[in-house]
Amino acid sequence: MTAIDDGGGTVRTMTTRVAIGVSVGVSLVHLAALLGNRDLLADVTQVLLMPALAAYVALTAGPGRRERLVRLLLVALGFSWLGDAVPRLLEGDAGFLAMVGFFLVAQIVLIVAFWPFRRSSVAVRRPWVLGVYAAALIGLVALCGEQAGPLLGPVVVYGLCLFSMSVLATGVSRTVGVGGLVFLVSDSLIALRAFAPEVQIPAMGFWVMLTYISAQALIAVGVLRLLGASLRGAVRRPSAPVPARA
Repeated sequence: MTAIDDGGGTVRTMTTRVAIGVSVGVSLVHLAALLGNRDLLADVTQVLLMPALAAYVALTAGPGRRERLVRLLLVALGFSWLGDAVPRLLEGDAGFLAMVGFFLVAQIVLIVAFWPFRRSSVAVRRPWVLGVYAAALIGLVALCGEQAGPLLGPVVVYGLCLFSMSVLATGVSRTVGVGGLVFLVSDSLIALRAFAPEVQIPAMGFWVMLTYISAQALIAVGVLRLLGASLRGAVRRPSAPVPARA
């Protein structure tokens, strides 16, 4: 991973290396804590995951190159952090609703961020794929609906936003698209754990967090790669604007 230089090249900086190391280190410790049933360590490291990733994004992009996509990504990471942290202060349905609420805002921010790339997404290039996404959402609701009770409405709204984000992510880049799909898997596992107890997956918490961390990292790396490519293109063609993919 490299920091992005304003002149269009890349420069490795100590702060960026430290940010990468901290982000990877916190993630590995968190996953190990889940496997080792170290609940306190898992709780502490989960709250640190998104700040560490946000620091990596901010330092890699650089203060002068935080374009719209990067700024919105940082906002989404902030709401994801709230979704990780605030529910720990609440109990029962209140905690679950707080988690859904903050992550809902994060998904809406990502939808806004990815919207300019919609013409390159599978929604336009391969519209039949939308049927697969819709079938997956309907199947998930069917599995979880009975147990969700009064929480079904918020869960369905969140699911629609999550699926929309995942579809739009395919228009940004392949890496971001994979990240959106993995995010879909992660939150589907959360729904199954909460509302479909008959679905038993060993070490469910580990898989939820592994997919969550991977999704956020893939989206972040994909956005930064796109920014780097845009900057390199701008340097090669200084007299012409970088063409928009939207």
